[in-house]
Amino acid sequence: MTGKPATTAELAPAPRLEPDAIGVTQDTVIGMASSAPAGTVAATLASLAAVTAYGSGPILILTAVPMLIIANAYRRLNMWNANCGASFEWVGRAISPYLGFLTGWLMIAGYLIGTVAEVVVLGPSVLAVFGAHPAGPWASVAIDSGVCVVMGVIAVVGIRLTARTQIAMAAIEYTVLIGFSVAGLIAVLHHRPGTFPMTRGWWSLTGVEGRGSLVAGLLVAVYVYSLWDGTVYVNEEVKHRRVNPGRAALWAVALLTVLYTLAQVGLQGVVSPARLQAHASTALVYAAQAIGGTGWAKAMALAIALSVIATTGTGIVLTARIAYGMASYRTLPEFLSTVSARFRTPVAASVTAGLLVIAVTWVYMLATSVQNVFANVVAVAGLLASAFYILTALATMVYYRRRIFASVWDFLVLGVLPLGAATFLGWILTRSLQLAPGGQRWSIVAIVSTGLVLMLVARFGLRSVFFAIPRESDTRPAGRKPGRA
Repeated sequence: MTGKPATTAELAPAPRLEPDAIGVTQDTVIGMASSAPAGTVAATLASLAAVTAYGSGPILILTAVPMLIIANAYRRLNMWNANCGASFEWVGRAISPYLGFLTGWLMIAGYLIGTVAEVVVLGPSVLAVFGAHPAGPWASVAIDSGVCVVMGVIAVVGIRLTARTQIAMAAIEYTVLIGFSVAGLIAVLHHRPGTFPMTRGWWSLTGVEGRGSLVAGLLVAVYVYSLWDGTVYVNEEVKHRRVNPGRAALWAVALLTVLYTLAQVGLQGVVSPARLQAHASTALVYAAQAIGGTGWAKAMALAIALSVIATTGTGIVLTARIAYGMASYRTLPEFLSTVSARFRTPVAASVTAGLLVIAVTWVYMLATSVQNVFANVVAVAGLLASAFYILTALATMVYYRRRIFASVWDFLVLGVLPLGAATFLGWILTRSLQLAPGGQRWSIVAIVSTGLVLMLVARFGLRSVFFAIPRESDTRPAGRKPGRA
């Protein structure tokens, strides 16, 4: 390349999505839905109780600390650059466009894998509400596909409808989950027959009689919190787009901390440890049945189904926004950056994301030979999230490096805390890979290798302008904050 380098203003795509469409509350709900509270508790209730020896509450609270620090890193970077590519662009502009591309690829892979992982359990959850138990997979395939189509249409129609749908489902899901959690906690505290008594060990990081594993508990807890960052991928459509998405991220993590801790502590002791582990795959529904009988168990199954449906919707919306942000720089095929003049949404990216989810779901449900392979891929979804959280924290430090030593506060918020959170997640990532079976490690290798190939295609095949963007850093005087957009 010869001549004067292109400036950021010349290379950055102008926002084309609908501005000021949703507020901070709606954005917070979208971020929480991305984490799938009821679905996540259903998947981890028994395992987290087992590995922590019922010391899960303190471990969930401890894990929330680095997540809040990472959420604040998202908030600070969004104040600098509110683009739905988010960490893809932040890491690319602050550190390296090549690392930025890989960050974006990990985000897309993480959200697609996480969405499909939820979709494949949707059919059984819906059927459980109606007490049906089909012998073959086709009923589940039909339900999964139908929900993906409906949520895909909602994603295309607009972010306003998406937000209203998410709030309606969240109201039911959270009411049921909180109601049962409180009822379960009361049953345990009153020593209802069949419950497992609460002791001092429940509030220890090593659990009852010190039999819990802090490391194993942290590994599960990081997975529990993953994918709350959905608030920032719709930032171009949020009111005060440089400020509110970051606030929503902090609110999402804080509210998820309360919800996850209450649900885990409130429900893990409803039945004996032996019974909880014997029904590990349906632990949440089994606990609800122990509290209120078969009828209330169906209410919990409904909450799980709504959680999965909500996550399916946000998965399509957020994957599409990330792909749109990357395609705007031609790091992905340019047609993915197409925006509907009528709906003001990235239609091509939304349809593509929906079709990918349906296609992978069909392969998983109908080809039993790939289910073990897919299980390994699903197991690393939380690790992918940890990876791009680490890169976002590092981007915060690099971009604001001139401010780190400006004051004690900046040294703490822009230096020490992001570094500490990145180190913690890096340790979790390393330990997870060390303990993971070979299939999971090879899944990580395959995902990263695919990203490297796509990066070369973007750089030399698509000739993306993103790789020509100059590095940036904050140059404002200490104490001055970015203005609102």
